[in-house]
Amino acid sequence: MVSDGMDRLGFLIHDVQRLMRKRFEARAGGLGLSSAQWRLLVRVAKEAGVAQARLAELLEIEPISVSRLVDRMEEGGWIERRPDATDRRVRMIFPTEKANAAYAEVKSLAGEVYEESLAGVSPEDRRVLIRTLDTIVQNLTDGEASSLEKMKNAEGAAA
Repeated sequence: MVSDGMDRLGFLIHDVQRLMRKRFEARAGGLGLSSAQWRLLVRVAKEAGVAQARLAELLEIEPISVSRLVDRMEEGGWIERRPDATDRRVRMIFPTEKANAAYAEVKSLAGEVYEESLAGVSPEDRRVLIRTLDTIVQNLTDGEASSLEKMKNAEGAAA
């Protein structure tokens, strides 16, 4: 039986994600944040004013875990909580200047990891890869906009 590699698709996607995360963490380790803290910082930097409950959904972790994570990051001066203007029970999370500066550095580090991971992949194959992965996300998403759609919408709103 000849395999086209489809039986390995999930493993390959998982391995790429794991290896890229490890490479990123090795480079970003000097900034003093854990992987979970980086994920939270990136989400908050991209969506300043996100509700803490929504942050738990986006990070796919329990609200109590997000609360503890936010506590530690607030103590470290990375983020700040503010009450929602319309609902005092809701806490909105905002990045501090320290977080924004770190986010700029993180984007640069991530770009380096992406370039390293895509060494030897032609520009056209890179475009095909991104389009294909976005199609997979769209196929598996139940009514939520994909990351690419969100970027396109944000670019359209800024224009």
